Amino acid sequence: MSLKAKIADVFQEPGCATNRAKTETVRKKGCSKPLTPGAAAGGCAFDGAKIALQPITDAAHLVHGPIGCEGNGWDNRHSASSGPTLYRSGFTTDLSELDIIHGGEKKLWKAIRELAERYRPPAIFVYQTCVPAMIGDDVVKVCKAASDKFALSVIPVDAPGFAGSKNLGNKLAGETLLDYVIGTHEPDDVSAQDINIIGDFNLVGELWQVLPLFERLGIRLRASLTGDARYLEVASAHRAKANLLVCSQALITLARKMEERYAIPFIEGSFYGITDTSNVLRGLAGLLVRQGAQPDLLERTEALIASEEARIWRALECFRPILSGKKVLLYTGGHKSWSIVSALQELGMTIIKTSVRKATEGDKERIKDLMGEEAPMVDAIPPREMYRMLKEGEADIMLSGGRTQFVALKAKRPWLDINQERHHAYAGYDGTLRLVERLALALSNPIWEQVRRPAPWEN
Repeated sequence: MSLKAKIADVFQEPGCATNRAKTETVRKKGCSKPLTPGAAAGGCAFDGAKIALQPITDAAHLVHGPIGCEGNGWDNRHSASSGPTLYRSGFTTDLSELDIIHGGEKKLWKAIRELAERYRPPAIFVYQTCVPAMIGDDVVKVCKAASDKFALSVIPVDAPGFAGSKNLGNKLAGETLLDYVIGTHEPDDVSAQDINIIGDFNLVGELWQVLPLFERLGIRLRASLTGDARYLEVASAHRAKANLLVCSQALITLARKMEERYAIPFIEGSFYGITDTSNVLRGLAGLLVRQGAQPDLLERTEALIASEEARIWRALECFRPILSGKKVLLYTGGHKSWSIVSALQELGMTIIKTSVRKATEGDKERIKDLMGEEAPMVDAIPPREMYRMLKEGEADIMLSGGRTQFVALKAKRPWLDINQERHHAYAGYDGTLRLVERLALALSNPIWEQVRRPAPWEN
């Protein structure tokens, strides 16, 4: 399938309520606005594909293009590994002006050969970028020849930056896994309680905070797509009994096509907050029982939930006087726009606004379920308005990504990083406790009251 046809295919997503509500003419235009060359667009398709696939930790990730593409995309997320570290190495063909004139296929072949001989990885992902796509390098053909020559999987990732946004790159990465990886390895240890997690990238080790819960229930993680993943795990993901979709906007097409192709049902959920974590465990247990797991899994799940919720609420009670009644400006996006809301409301905090950038209609409906029909949802807040809200005390703290932290600091209000750049894991029951601890530390820090006082000479 050509790149144009594949893009059209992923934009015709029947699993997306927003897409279903569009007319046929509007649907063909796709979900993303075309990028403006040279503009800061929040990531391109290449960036999105690399974000989605790079957490396959034992594979080599080779960027076919100028060195700037790899330089801008390397290590931009804290996706942790419990073992292999090859994914942390940056490999690029470093195309020059002469390569653009003469073509870069020979240089790509040499780079693949060097990786195969030096590291012998189970797979090499080759990322097509704008320059080789425009000059006509046949990356698919080179990868096919290299696979035959070196007896390993060399996988073309056809997601040049000009194709669209980072979200489109996520979807094209999912298509790559379906076309070249999933279903290519048959495991010999299939069980009735195997699951996949789709759309989790193990940011700062968050996956490891929920794995112990699965282990206590006898649920085995067949593959995480793609956090802390191994290539053969992903290749055998088609033998799982259920899929848990964490980020619907990025990889819902992958989950839906796995259901069609391999009869693996999926549910969507989040591990942020006590209630959401419990709901995910219940949902997975029910799905696995319907797929043939032992019926006592439901009873054991409820017992685990009761035990964990009681433990965490005892630990959280001492923070309630600090957090109860505090007003939060939540400026994030995607599934965090509702999953973080759930976690904060459980502690008696008030959300004065939550952004719904990159959020689906399903995400927005969940916000309304949590906050009512008049939920204060916004697409974007100008920095000037954000500053005013914090300066005038409409919000006591802002939770956002690193790019807006300086607005809060200028307003002399506490700020907490909630996006992928953060250094603390907030998933699961213990992650909720960590989030509450960080919130309490930020809000009770005496420096904020001191810096808001008038300077001595102003009196």
